[in-house]
Amino acid sequence: MSSDKPPPASASAPASDSASEAFRAAHARAYAEGPPRQVPGFAALHRMASLLLAERVPAQGRLLVLGAGGGLEIKALAEDHAGWSFDGVDPSAEMLQAAEDLLGPLNARTRLIHGYVDSAPEGPFDGGICLLTLHFVPRAQRLETLRAIRRRLKPGAPFVVAHLSFPQGEAEKSLWIARHLAFAGVDPAKAETSAQAMATRLSVLSPEEDEAMLREAGFSGVALFYAGLTFRGWAGYAES
Repeated sequence: MSSDKPPPASASAPASDSASEAFRAAHARAYAEGPPRQVPGFAALHRMASLLLAERVPAQGRLLVLGAGGGLEIKALAEDHAGWSFDGVDPSAEMLQAAEDLLGPLNARTRLIHGYVDSAPEGPFDGGICLLTLHFVPRAQRLETLRAIRRRLKPGAPFVVAHLSFPQGEAEKSLWIARHLAFAGVDPAKAETSAQAMATRLSVLSPEEDEAMLREAGFSGVALFYAGLTFRGWAGYAES
C-alpha cells in the first residue's frame, strides 16, 4: 500500500477515528453504487475486460491499473484470476482508501499507489487496464499518458481501456450528454448544470479520435469490444 494513506482505525480507536472509518466505508459503498447505475452493462464490461486480458496475461501475471481508486475493477479481476497481482495508481488518496476498504483480503495481491501514471513502477507488466478514467485526463496530456502506459507493458501485452467517447460536433455532443444524464437518472431540475459540468470539466474525444490516439501511442490490433450509450471500450496490444 502507498505510505501516504492513513492506517485503518483499530477496534480500540477513539470516537473520531471510528467516525472517519465509518465515513470511508460509506464513501466506498456510495462509489460502488455509482458506476453500475451510470455505465450500461457495467458488470459485463468487467467480465469482457477479464476475458480479453486473460487471452495473453499468464496465470501469475502482474497488471497495471490506471485509475484504480474505488477498486471495483481490481476486485472483479482478482476474483476471476487467483494468481494475478495488481499495481493500482490513482491521484485521489480518498479513492485509494475506498479501494483498500473494498478489496479486503484481496489487498494481499494489490499495491495501491497515490499519483499519476508516472508514479507507477516501470514494470514491465503483463497487461494493463484503464476503465472510466481517461475522460478526466486533459486532451493535451492524453497521448503521453497512453505512451507512459505502453512503455510499462511487455511487448505484445494486452491493454483494455473504456471511458466516455462520443461524437464531438456541437449538436451531437449536446444530444449525447443529455442521453448520458437521462440514463444515469439525473434529476431533470439539475440536468442543465450537470450537462454544463460534463461539457467543460471532462475531456471527451470522438471514438475515431480515441482509436487513432491509441495507435499513435504504440498499440496495435486496436479493436472496439464495448459500446454502451456514451461509453466505448477498446483492446489493443503493446507493439514490440
